[in-house]
Amino acid sequence: MIKQAIIPLAGLGTRLLPLTSVFAKELLPINGKPGIEYIIDECIDAGVNEIIFIISKKKRMIKKYFYNDKFYKSLIKNKKDPRIIREYKKILKYKKKIKFVYQNKPLGTGDAVLKTKKFITNNYFLMLLPDDLIMKKNCSKDMIKLHKKYKASVMASMTVKKNNVNRWGIYSLSKKIDKNNFVISDVIEKPSSKEAPSNNAVIGRYILSKHIFKFLKKQKKGKGGEIHITDSIKTMIENKFPFIGHKFSGKYLDCGSMKGYIKSTIEISKL
Repeated sequence: MIKQAIIPLAGLGTRLLPLTSVFAKELLPINGKPGIEYIIDECIDAGVNEIIFIISKKKRMIKKYFYNDKFYKSLIKNKKDPRIIREYKKILKYKKKIKFVYQNKPLGTGDAVLKTKKFITNNYFLMLLPDDLIMKKNCSKDMIKLHKKYKASVMASMTVKKNNVNRWGIYSLSKKIDKNNFVISDVIEKPSSKEAPSNNAVIGRYILSKHIFKFLKKQKKGKGGEIHITDSIKTMIENKFPFIGHKFSGKYLDCGSMKGYIKSTIEISKL
């Protein structure tokens, strides 16, 4: 059973400047609710009971958000506002499930994942990228069901435009399992449209074997001088570790850019 999740949060959020020059993008409100709370709720609903946040010293406000007890207790004592009490109880519930590790140098998602090695106790764990919201259907829950059935790593997938493939990791497909799932034979990080083996992209939900840590430890820097999780996954596939691509059925929202962030608020308000 998948009981642990990791969420990389140390990124600088440059696509959301100037907001992120003073504020953690994951705490920006999306339809009145911090973006990170949608991700936490997805984890909890999927049965996860421990969530590891990877932050940096520059993102300490994320930790403060969950550890601002003195502020809430003082406010509740003076105001007795039912809404504030509800919000504080919700944050306390979240806090019980969260651990923090630090990635102070921006060396990529692969390096961020490696920082969690000593905390992962089970054979497989869930990873969610906070820029990718998937609404209406719990993608993590569906992927966990798939993992239980096939005892494999699983990555979320969607079809993207061919001229847009250089934004994503892109899959090669080995064979179809059914209309929503397929066996992955290869994955390439941010290929050009000419290099791309398909237009099936990796979206920010992963179930990974803890074997990935030994590959990450040896992983050389890739595009942009960063350590990419995709490059280590590629090596795992070459070493016969099974990976399944899952075409999720929820509504995808990219809240990591200014345009996407604004759109996410509008779309969620309609749900």
